[in-house]
Amino acid sequence: MTKLKSQFHSDSTRGKVVRNVFWAVVGKVVTLLSTLFVGILVARYLGPEQYGLMNYIISIVGLFTVFSTFGTTDIIIRELSKKNVPKEVILGTSFLMRIALAVIMIIGICMYLYFSNESAETSILILIYALTSIFSCFDVIRHYFTSIIQNEYVVKSEIMRTMLGAGIKIILLLLEAPLWTFIAALTFDFALLAFGYIFAYRKKVANISDWKFNKTFATLLLKTSFPLLLSSAAVVVYQRIDQVMISKMIDNTSLGYFSTAFSFISIGMFVPTIVIQTVSPILVKYRKEDLHRYEVESQKIINIVTWGTIVLSSLTSIFSYYIIRYTYGVEYLAAVPVMQILAFKAVGLALSMIGGQLIIIENIHQIAFVRNIIACFVCIVCNYILIPRWGIIGSAWATIITVMFTGGIANVFIPRYHHILKKQCIALFLGWRDLFRIKQIIKR
Repeated sequence: MTKLKSQFHSDSTRGKVVRNVFWAVVGKVVTLLSTLFVGILVARYLGPEQYGLMNYIISIVGLFTVFSTFGTTDIIIRELSKKNVPKEVILGTSFLMRIALAVIMIIGICMYLYFSNESAETSILILIYALTSIFSCFDVIRHYFTSIIQNEYVVKSEIMRTMLGAGIKIILLLLEAPLWTFIAALTFDFALLAFGYIFAYRKKVANISDWKFNKTFATLLLKTSFPLLLSSAAVVVYQRIDQVMISKMIDNTSLGYFSTAFSFISIGMFVPTIVIQTVSPILVKYRKEDLHRYEVESQKIINIVTWGTIVLSSLTSIFSYYIIRYTYGVEYLAAVPVMQILAFKAVGLALSMIGGQLIIIENIHQIAFVRNIIACFVCIVCNYILIPRWGIIGSAWATIITVMFTGGIANVFIPRYHHILKKQCIALFLGWRDLFRIKQIIKR
């Protein structure tokens, strides 16, 4: 314990990693528990049909959101970690690009609503939630703190946002407010987070007025990110399109059940998300300074991420009945068989996330979009075939097929990614050993 405390307060790279992991875990736990708790209360209050409509709105906007980020997230973190370009230029250029793309995205949503047959009420709710893309532009500040392994400052802002946002939603529940107020509250959450990021940056770094736009860097960012845009777009489509198809092919009530089961998947993604976000800058450094160490450490990370997710997914599947019964209530028991299947989506996503991160670090992402585009078509086809036959259970199986394809199987068809596939196979069959050696790995 004493050694861990000394590492926590150390200014060494290991000390920074320990502190970063600690704050990342704290922030993620608070956000997960708060979101889950409030989400359960909102779902019980709204009922399956309106809860399904709310998730349909989120999914529709989510399909467009990828174009507002243009696949730049991981590229920005990589460039900030390299420190070859001043941070003011990277942040300023990225922010202005995101703003412009967010405006284009909202215009695209307006065009979709004009030509679609959505009701006036649903259209208004979609436009309200679409404003989140503007506030999300300030995520570039989070990318900066991630790149310097100092998550503490942004996590504190996120915790405050989470608690305040939860309080607002609980007040709406007590007032028996209509659905549109909850959509507005979700949008306000993003505004709170943006202000928190700005405050953290001004307090610890400088004023955002120091940010500069650089046309040359913007061109480089667009050129580098374009393959990732196609990849990210495909990922968002196959993660969201199933919910849209369920709403269109069945009804919002079924989507309510599906979304309920889906809400617990974030717990299974807890391990890979935290680990990948934390170690990414370290792996960039290792690959630059010591290629052998990079290969060894990246394999250990894949092992731990994969098997940590498998354990959590298995527990979620086994206890799915009790989870639904004693949280969402008997009204949502139809979600149990869906959760038993969807729990293992986290495993495929973990393989995809860590594999994708290594692809970016190794700068071989130019054709990464191929596997995700194929997976996108696999998802749509599987849902189109399975939903009419087995309803939301069929959609759950379509989800598993899709994430396992994009997580690893697709790498078989791309020679440049065969070494990534090899690492993933080693992780699946032999990686469990590192799960029992986490303590020794941390010490090293």
